[in-house]
Amino acid sequence: RESMHVVRLDAIERTRIQPHFARASTPSTPLARAARARANMSTSSAVPLTLVTFDVDGTLIRASGADANKFHKDAFAHGLLEVYGIDDARGIDVVQHHGSTDMLIVAAVARFHGVPEEAIYERMDECTAAMSRYAVEKKADAAEGLELLVGVRALLEKLGARDDVAVCLVTGNLEPIGWAKMQRLGIDEFFTPPRYGGFGSDHTDRGELVAIAANRTKEYLGVRAEKRFHFGDTPADVKAAEFAGATAIGLLTGIFSKEELVASSKLDDPIIFDDLSDTAAVVRALGLEE
Repeated sequence: RESMHVVRLDAIERTRIQPHFARASTPSTPLARAARARANMSTSSAVPLTLVTFDVDGTLIRASGADANKFHKDAFAHGLLEVYGIDDARGIDVVQHHGSTDMLIVAAVARFHGVPEEAIYERMDECTAAMSRYAVEKKADAAEGLELLVGVRALLEKLGARDDVAVCLVTGNLEPIGWAKMQRLGIDEFFTPPRYGGFGSDHTDRGELVAIAANRTKEYLGVRAEKRFHFGDTPADVKAAEFAGATAIGLLTGIFSKEELVASSKLDDPIIFDDLSDTAAVVRALGLEE
């Protein structure tokens, strides 16, 4: 599964990092009860549930302007400085990070700056905690240098209004960072309560994140999704979806070409859209009736 990552872990690193940073997916009980009550409306009529998960950066939103993705990059800078003493104006751009997950990016940057391997693993939870605190404290700035991609709001609004669809995030972002972006860009209301998914704070492997989102759907909503789709703009997203048994829907809204997305799939003709502008076409690809 290492091919899913732009930043790769060797076998030793994977065995060290996962026991510490793979999070349990136990639901918050009050939120779970509320969500189950919602789900009962659809399950009572035996309507099959479709789970639709979205990557964030390059899929729902894009960085723009002089302050492109400033909030997220500043969170990285805060955690790296506070925990590892790394102060570099280039930030995370000293490594290739497209399609990676936040903990892997932290590890790669720390390694680039010569932080000993044991210190990277031993202090990773401190770093992600510092990043998460920063995200909460600076949430008002989360939309700085970001904009919604074309068609995103219309599609999410369409899906979010359906009782037979659950919509959540699957992203390499730490959870507080991902939701802060959604909230400040005004689209968090379209995601299924209790606003769940699979996040870079749960696991370093994107394939596992897709699986975590599916498991949480059953735990939180009380029903297993009959069909699952995952939207993403990188080869890592396509591979992650297929690894976890979901149908990948690739988008040409990031830095990767159609040829690269096709090559990353097990299928000869995977589903790929230029963007999300044609809401009706996307809904049809999900097998949903208007």
